[in-house]
Amino acid sequence: MNIITVAAAIILNDQNQLLLVRKQNTASFMQVGGKLEENESPEQTMLREIKEEIGCDAKINAFIGRFETPAANEPNHLLVSYVYWVGLSQIPQINAEIAEMKWVDLDDTVTQLAPLTQDVVMPWVKKKFIEKIEAV
Repeated sequence: MNIITVAAAIILNDQNQLLLVRKQNTASFMQVGGKLEENESPEQTMLREIKEEIGCDAKINAFIGRFETPAANEPNHLLVSYVYWVGLSQIPQINAEIAEMKWVDLDDTVTQLAPLTQDVVMPWVKKKFIEKIEAV
């Protein structure tokens, strides 16, 4: 099986909506992020991709983990993702290969989501969000 290694960002707004992007000529919405370049750490990739895709400087709040899921846009590929919770310094704007960007509610059932977003990110954000509410 072919492997694609990426860094992916969990970006939330004040309404606890998740920022997702859809790349040109694809159907699934996914995290901002992308493939690691040679001699680049996942953290460097994450910050570079955020700048390239949505034009923002960012701060990594936490490393969430390394996950393996099917790739959204490449059949018969395994996606290995280094996922980070990230805060933005500016308002995001579409750049680079991004066709569409939107803030998605955690209970969204309409948007077509990439496997990483649906199977890993949404459950993590919901758990974190629910824990935060229960702690109040």
